[in-house]
Amino acid sequence: MKRMCLLSGLVLAVAGAWGESACCAAGGCMPPNTLTAREKQEGWRLLWDGQTGEGWCTKKLAPFPAKGWEIADGVLTVLPKSAGGGAGDIITKETFSSFILKVDFRLTAAANSGIKYLFDPKVNDGTTLEYQVLDAAHPDAAKGRDGNRKVASFYDVMPAVNAHPKPVGEWNTAMIVCKGKSVEHWLNGEKVLAFERGSEVFRKEVAQSNFGKYPNWGEQVSGHILLQDHNDRVSYRNIKIKVLD
Repeated sequence: MKRMCLLSGLVLAVAGAWGESACCAAGGCMPPNTLTAREKQEGWRLLWDGQTGEGWCTKKLAPFPAKGWEIADGVLTVLPKSAGGGAGDIITKETFSSFILKVDFRLTAAANSGIKYLFDPKVNDGTTLEYQVLDAAHPDAAKGRDGNRKVASFYDVMPAVNAHPKPVGEWNTAMIVCKGKSVEHWLNGEKVLAFERGSEVFRKEVAQSNFGKYPNWGEQVSGHILLQDHNDRVSYRNIKIKVLD
């Protein structure tokens, strides 16, 4: 059965893409960091080539860090400081406004990271919307309000509902759908959160978060995709995007 998602008049037939992605993640059809024929036809492209730091840089727009982010066997891993980490967050050189982003992530025990989007270092002190990437054993999972710091949540603002992450050490797939002001968070093929940026509900939730001091926080039109270095070992692969009109 196909899952269909209606978002601002845009209908996304996501079931086929999820099925192909899950198959590839299990090693059943294609290697990681490649696109299926269907994805190519639908306009997807890779944001990470699986081999180099091409297309990525530091938050200060310096070249991709020589240390701290490990690239090996088609996997991009942020290293803890004890293993030579501490390089800081990395961002895409490109900026995006309306898009669908898919990322596989793999956690270690009690690890913390995040996928941030619409990031602009000149806006709101560089704070922005974040898809939380977090193991439930991390202390931050119990903080915030109503679970809004657990995996797949809109960090510190809105909780994911009925999110079902896979056990530590296994690959999960995050998807962020950002169509204008409408946003959805998905985890492993299930929609776990939807909100409208700039709405009354959105602004009320932001006001109760760490970001309430910034007027119109989270309402910027475009920005970079960011992978967070939180001094824990977290791995990423299959980073791909479909730009929406």
